[in-house]
Amino acid sequence: MIHILLVDDHPSVMEGTKMILEQEGDMQVYLANSAEKALEMVVTQSFDVMLFDLHIGEDNGIELAKQVLRISPDAIILIYTGFEFNNHFNLMIEAGIFGFILKTSNREQLVTAVRCALRGEVILPLSLVKQLKRATFKGSESNEEKAASAISHKEYEILREIAKGKSNKEIAEIVLMSQRSLEYGLTNLFQKLNVKSRIEAAIKAKQLGILTDTDFNQ
Repeated sequence: MIHILLVDDHPSVMEGTKMILEQEGDMQVYLANSAEKALEMVVTQSFDVMLFDLHIGEDNGIELAKQVLRISPDAIILIYTGFEFNNHFNLMIEAGIFGFILKTSNREQLVTAVRCALRGEVILPLSLVKQLKRATFKGSESNEEKAASAISHKEYEILREIAKGKSNKEIAEIVLMSQRSLEYGLTNLFQKLNVKSRIEAAIKAKQLGILTDTDFNQ
């Protein structure tokens, strides 16, 4: 039996992914809805493969992977994310992560990714592979690209609403924050992305692969 740890704070995603994988018959999925819970489970249980959401509440999947690998250096970890972060390939490899798979992947792709990781194969989307040659000539990642990998799930939601053209008041209501808290959050977000406005933030997020064309109002 293949024992899989799935770490995600979205109940519907966890249950859906668990159902898909366990239909294989030789896979058993264990769930953790926080980085803290995941670390507790890693200490007490053994897993063949681990799937980490990129944003787990306010925690970051890459940072969680680093902590897990300090506990279990041979752990096989995949980032399971709702959006691509192609520009952060170096951070992912340096952390010791085997690759990442998108939540939009179909059942066959998800199952194949898990089985490939078990064989020690790195899992990368074709869109990222096509960019690697170009990225090689860019040198190391910029400070803003490194900062972008630490964007929280809440900040990601804010960026998506900015891309849709929502006002601060509207965004605050959608992400369940006060308008003042949102404004403080935007200041921190602008600093991470090294921008000075909402428009610049949305554009930079798209350049860094945090947002895609579909996130923007057409």
